[in-house]
Amino acid sequence: MKFRIYVFIGFLFGILPTFSQQLKLQSPNKKNRVELFSMNAGNRGEWYLKVSYNTDKNTSEILPKVHLGLSRNDQDFSKELLFLKASKSKMIKEHYELPFGKKAVRDNEANEVVVSFENPSKAKLNLIIRAYNDGITFRYEFPEKKGTYSLKDEFTAYEIPNKSMRWLEKWNPANEGLYAASSEDKLLQQEWCYPALFNSVDKSCWYLLHEADLDRNYCGTKLSNMQDVNTYKLTFPDPRDGRGTGESKPNISLPWQSPWRVITIGSLADIVESTLVEDVSTPTNFKNSDWVKPGKVSWNYWSSNHGTKDYKIVCDFTDLAVKMDWPYTLLDWEWDGMTNGGNLEDALKYIHSKGIKPLMWYNSGGDHTWVSSTPKNRMLTHENRVEEFTKLKKLGVAGVKIDFFESEKQNMIQYYLDILEDAAQFEMMVYFHGCIVPRGWSRTYPNLMTYEAVRGAEWYNNGSEFSVTAPEHNTILPFTRNVVGAMDYTPVTFTNSQFPHHTSYGHELALSVIFESPLQHLADRPEGYYELPDEAKTFLKEVPTVWDNTKLIDGYPGQEVTMARQKGDTWYIGGISASERQEKTKKIKLNFLKEGMSYRAVIITDGKHDKDFNSQVMVVDKTSAIEVKLLRRGGFVVSLNPIRN
Repeated sequence: MKFRIYVFIGFLFGILPTFSQQLKLQSPNKKNRVELFSMNAGNRGEWYLKVSYNTDKNTSEILPKVHLGLSRNDQDFSKELLFLKASKSKMIKEHYELPFGKKAVRDNEANEVVVSFENPSKAKLNLIIRAYNDGITFRYEFPEKKGTYSLKDEFTAYEIPNKSMRWLEKWNPANEGLYAASSEDKLLQQEWCYPALFNSVDKSCWYLLHEADLDRNYCGTKLSNMQDVNTYKLTFPDPRDGRGTGESKPNISLPWQSPWRVITIGSLADIVESTLVEDVSTPTNFKNSDWVKPGKVSWNYWSSNHGTKDYKIVCDFTDLAVKMDWPYTLLDWEWDGMTNGGNLEDALKYIHSKGIKPLMWYNSGGDHTWVSSTPKNRMLTHENRVEEFTKLKKLGVAGVKIDFFESEKQNMIQYYLDILEDAAQFEMMVYFHGCIVPRGWSRTYPNLMTYEAVRGAEWYNNGSEFSVTAPEHNTILPFTRNVVGAMDYTPVTFTNSQFPHHTSYGHELALSVIFESPLQHLADRPEGYYELPDEAKTFLKEVPTVWDNTKLIDGYPGQEVTMARQKGDTWYIGGISASERQEKTKKIKLNFLKEGMSYRAVIITDGKHDKDFNSQVMVVDKTSAIEVKLLRRGGFVVSLNPIRN
């Protein structure tokens, strides 16, 4: 598919007032507003943004202060900034397409202003601000044409009103923690992962903090409220990350722009359906992406941690992919030590003979990781990658999974992007594990299929804790981690691994719709799928991994979520509950269906107990509603196929 990007720029007059102490910018739909203020009475000093959300009834001040500024090794750009000018408001209007994700076609609009500052030594700093219909973004710019510096600190910090509810994940380099809800009486002070979700004090809106368009010229940041419990400051990586390799402070060359600081704003539906992180990211320069082929993957690691060392297990999972009409199977770690009837070459020959495409795992290698599992170091340098990708292309391998990055320092960001660029030269799909949370790279590199960066089903192997926490965790992820990009949770497991499920079979089946990932690794052992009733088995054969449209029907983080996703004329609905005590009966309105069209609805809900299904078929249309029953920690799915006369 060729990418079509149209940018229409027009000037809007009357949006900016004459500058005295503040500047205002509104989104095209006038719901989101950002204002620029000085801490001092005049036009010199420290500056901050105020972000507000407008409803039909009132205006909610959701972020009273977003502190601004940078510090370079040569001088400061925060305390004595002189306001020089603000540009006229410019409209940004974009249309683009991606071969995967929550929406195939993206349209976004924003109003943009560039504010120019000067520090006491006459060095320039620009602040680029955009007001989108689904959020506010801003970035810093050093416009001068030459110079190389180290950034000592970034002072961007979000002041959160004390009574705001928040959902945050404690910082860890693999981004594999649990989100915890907290409010004014239970606030912890520590470092936090992206993205971070907040509910405004008056409950009128929600907002999600993240960053996007991170490139080679910066490091990944995180949030810290160590200095003030209600102020979340952007923080550079810990020097100890990646076993101490790489610099924690980024080096930059002018001219330079920071990543976008992204505040997605609106209802919970606006948050879930937003593509703002990709909207502000750099468009691809790929001429086409016809070779990018999303799909479902059989995966043997969850049920057998060392399964790829066993040729017969590899063959069993290949046969699973054949029987379930899934295009891929993954050879996870240790494929270079395969025995029990065959080696790698034998396995690849078998996989290809069945019409399945192989994906292969690699250790990212190098001194930044403690993990010694092989194959290691084959992706570490450009020369390594060219040699390995050349071999893989000849072997008919479609993509690579690369694991254990353990750092978000600038050198590691550069490593991620080097991998993606080299892989693209060989038309090789890539996905990352033990890695960074998405930063919009899939728009720039459409061969980047998915990321882990989540506490997923693998954690059933790591201890008993996930059995208890998974039901609630699963209902938080659609409002947090999965909003900002593909998420390789490796869902839909019915049998037990080392520790048991507390979720129902209906809950597990629904994760195939609830969680979005272009390469969706369905992680159960073969018998876990073979023993399903025909309706559930058919659903897992047919459910897509890429979508034309996504809608949140209802939900609340930590309690429940129901989502509808569209592919062509067919809709799929998935719903899950975290309730430990109550069964639920829900009525799902189908008013998003096409006018005048009837649909064959296949409804699969929890049955009499958590390992049982109940299925029914009915004809519905736009005026219909479907009633479904969920057990405790339960779930359901619906497929809606148009009936053509």
